[in-house]
Amino acid sequence: MLKIGCHVGNSGDLMLLGSVKEALSYNANCFMIYLGAPQNTFRKPVSSQRAHEALELATSNGINPSDIIVHAPYIVNLGQSDPDKFDFAIRFLTQEVEQATRCGLKQIVLHPGAHVGMGAEYALRRIACGINQIIENTKYSSVVILLETMAGKGTECGKTFEEIATLISMVDDKKRIGVCLDTCHIHDGGYDIVNDYEGVIKNFDEIIGLKYLGAIHVNDSKNPCGAHKDRHENIGFGYIGFDTLMKFVYDERFSNIPKILETPYVDDPVVAKLSYPPYKQEIDMIRKKEFDKVLKQRVIVEK
Repeated sequence: MLKIGCHVGNSGDLMLLGSVKEALSYNANCFMIYLGAPQNTFRKPVSSQRAHEALELATSNGINPSDIIVHAPYIVNLGQSDPDKFDFAIRFLTQEVEQATRCGLKQIVLHPGAHVGMGAEYALRRIACGINQIIENTKYSSVVILLETMAGKGTECGKTFEEIATLISMVDDKKRIGVCLDTCHIHDGGYDIVNDYEGVIKNFDEIIGLKYLGAIHVNDSKNPCGAHKDRHENIGFGYIGFDTLMKFVYDERFSNIPKILETPYVDDPVVAKLSYPPYKQEIDMIRKKEFDKVLKQRVIVEK
């Protein structure tokens, strides 16, 4: 069965229950959330998530709780040298794993971090050390930390399959570590998925191992291959294109893996700063396996 969904909100009084309702409104059967605002580290008590109601609603509508993925916020960086900030990142990410566990969720996506001038080798050791500590702090949990493949913007770590494999090799508990492959990121990072899809997948398998793949972020890119920019585009409207992205979506090797859209909202042509989620229309297009060149117009008309 195709597992296709998107990033949805998680806020207000409904919290995770509202997330499920939003995902269902797009006809999604998996989705991804933040546990709180991604720009800060404030988190409501886990009781506020309404997780029991949310998972009941999800299950009754064909969404397996294991296909609800948490994304850690970008503001914490395990790759830095500052000891206070490093310790804070460990404490905060430990709390994120704890809350995901108590909500009944199974996977959390993490941007590995950036070396901010100390060099990638130093940062990779630092990141692995932090992940080991987080896993040690949550030994009671089975939540898997998924390292996201990055585009190589600035001093990001995880921009190559080799760097991801190095991180995995330094994590003690291999059952608690995995990978989230982002199509825009690997394209912008220099992997030619358009002209050599099978070669890139073979490379991933040989260097990292497909057994570690836990989720796929399906995004088109506003930039050519190797740009190291990380600017997502709507499905079929970028440099990757519809046909290549459908290879990821419908690859039988990935049939049991959640595919998550993180594509940009469509701007209102008249009202400034007003935009609309494209996910219902994109999911519909993906299920039909046919590119809709007027999708953005449909999003505005059907808002």
